[in-house]
Amino acid sequence: MILGRLQGNNRTLAKLVVVVVTMVSLSFAAVPFYDWFCRTTGYGGTPSVSETASDLILDQTVKVRFDASLEQGMPWTFKPVVRSVDVRIGETVLAFYEAHNPTDRVIGGTASFNVFPDAAGGYFTKIECFCFTEQVLQPGETVQMPVTFYVDPAMVEDPEGKFVHEIVLSYTFHETPLPEEQAALETPAEDAAAVN
Repeated sequence: MILGRLQGNNRTLAKLVVVVVTMVSLSFAAVPFYDWFCRTTGYGGTPSVSETASDLILDQTVKVRFDASLEQGMPWTFKPVVRSVDVRIGETVLAFYEAHNPTDRVIGGTASFNVFPDAAGGYFTKIECFCFTEQVLQPGETVQMPVTFYVDPAMVEDPEGKFVHEIVLSYTFHETPLPEEQAALETPAEDAAAVN
């Protein structure tokens, strides 16, 4: 081994280089690993995702409140259509959020999301959601965006989850660069305006 052949300061330097390379590698791996961990376990209020509805619907209900906010500088207006619903645990629910672009330019946005309390995160399961893809709104456009979800019946067996009677589903919209094909459509109009 190379480290075995090095002496004194060179050996110490080689060990430090190995430590630094290892730490940098782990720091790059930490973000995707943490994201995967949160989505898998619901840690930090991260909801689960499923392609199918629950097989079991309980008589027990939970109130789901809907929250909406915007990143600073995002010019849209954004709100839930209904502020809260009472749902049976396991029941598939369809809810809507409304976004409006009051500006005279096309704006793209992506929604980040969270569920509170953390104990409900892994049991709040989304089937379809506007937050899975980028949304693009034309000038003056208003859209209603759906989210389909259910609360997993396994929550009532969880030592902490069984005490959850209210869940808050929260979204924050962030402005994002327009998709390439949309940006290409916008460029000629902007160039013409600059010439005039």
